[in-house]
Amino acid sequence: MKFIISFLLIIVCFSVKAQQKLDTIYANEQKNVALFFPNPIRQGITGADHFVFTYNREKEQYFGLLQAQPGTESNLLTVTNDGQVYSYILKYADKLPRLNYFIPENESIGNEMSKKIKQKPVIKTVDAYKSRITYFQKFSEYVLNSTPERIATKRKKGIKLRLQKMVYNTSEVYLVIEVQNTSGIDFEIDYLNIYRTNGNKKRKASYQKLQLIEIYKHKMPLMIKNKQSKRFVYVLPKFVLGNNERLGIELKELKGDRKLELK
Repeated sequence: MKFIISFLLIIVCFSVKAQQKLDTIYANEQKNVALFFPNPIRQGITGADHFVFTYNREKEQYFGLLQAQPGTESNLLTVTNDGQVYSYILKYADKLPRLNYFIPENESIGNEMSKKIKQKPVIKTVDAYKSRITYFQKFSEYVLNSTPERIATKRKKGIKLRLQKMVYNTSEVYLVIEVQNTSGIDFEIDYLNIYRTNGNKKRKASYQKLQLIEIYKHKMPLMIKNKQSKRFVYVLPKFVLGNNERLGIELKELKGDRKLELK
């Protein structure tokens, strides 16, 4: 009987805690709002697409970045690697009251799992990662075979760099990129990097260039031979470009001076 009463008290306490009034976090497309949690983030989900919460999915870290486009309010649900659950109301605002939030552990609305389940997190994490790679492969192949578009093109010295398609899917962005070589010389790729830029490059004080780290590359070639064209896919964590921001692609030749910058 005592066990039953204790069990009911635990349920009641958790329900009261889960129904507590949620704090509001404000964001916009001009600045990154940083959220620092007491433990590394395992998962973060927003309730609407005009709010984007980015965090390191490959190596767990304590912070994530929040951006927003104008729209109705939504919510953010975050789970840390110890199973603690945090929930907040999200609203868009032109002027932000805060840019950094240091989340205390007592703001957790509960824990998603019991102590016994906590003993087996590593196996589940590995399996989940493998299943995501398989999904990236399949969806990349799907967007690669879909009808190409022409978002932006850059030509230089017989090399054409083109962004054909930009597809948002769940918490990732898929970029379909084409490189064509009519230069008469094989083009060996040193690197292809994706950036988000802000400001005017001629005014160095206001110009910012932030590299976006890809989480998966599909059919990325090492070399584009003469009279050859290659199409491939870069998968990036979901992001939102602000009004003054641009997406940039930089392609550099290995052991050569040919370099293209597409914006």
